[in-house]
Order: sequence, then C-alpha cells, then structure tokens
Amino acid sequence: MAWTLLILAGLIEIVMALALKHTDGWTRPWPTTLGIGAALASIFLLSAALRELPVGTAYAVWTGIGAIGVTLVGIVFFGESAAPARLALIALIFVGIGGLKLLPS
Repeated sequence: MAWTLLILAGLIEIVMALALKHTDGWTRPWPTTLGIGAALASIFLLSAALRELPVGTAYAVWTGIGAIGVTLVGIVFFGESAAPARLALIALIFVGIGGLKLLPS
C-alpha cells in the first residue's frame, strides 16, 4: 500500500508543478488554489507512505516521478526539447526509480 500512496503522491506532484506554471506569480486564483491543494495532497500522501518506506527511497521516488512526469508533459504539450540526450537522462531517472523499488526496504 505504501508504494501505491507514493506513486499517487508523485502523480499529484505533477499536477502541482503544472498548476504553478499557470499561476502567473500567484496572481491567478484558480491555478494558485489548485497548485497549493495539489502540493498539500501530495505531501500528505508522501507522509503516509513514509510510515513504511525509508525516507531516502520515498523522497527519491517522489521527486523522480514528478521530474519525469513534468518533463514528459512539457515535451508533449509545451513544445519543450525532446533531444535524445534529454530523453536518455530522463530514462535514467526511471531506471533509478525501478531499482529503488526492487531493493528491500
């Protein structure tokens, strides 16, 4: 269950980052509210996952999911670079997350 909570926390972190992109310096109320709400939900789920998972593992996976997700959304929806080197480095983050999942807690 802890891994499910952690993955969900990482996915919500993606929502938070994307909402913050649209806050225009905290001047737009709806993206700001969504960003803050998503941040709180993500941290809540992370803290629940930390009941069973080591903090270093959980934090690395949480931030890794966010980094991968936001990068892929940026490529698909915002026209950000999809250079092969960039994709290869993002793939390394993915491999790292998978490796952490395979290790004993």
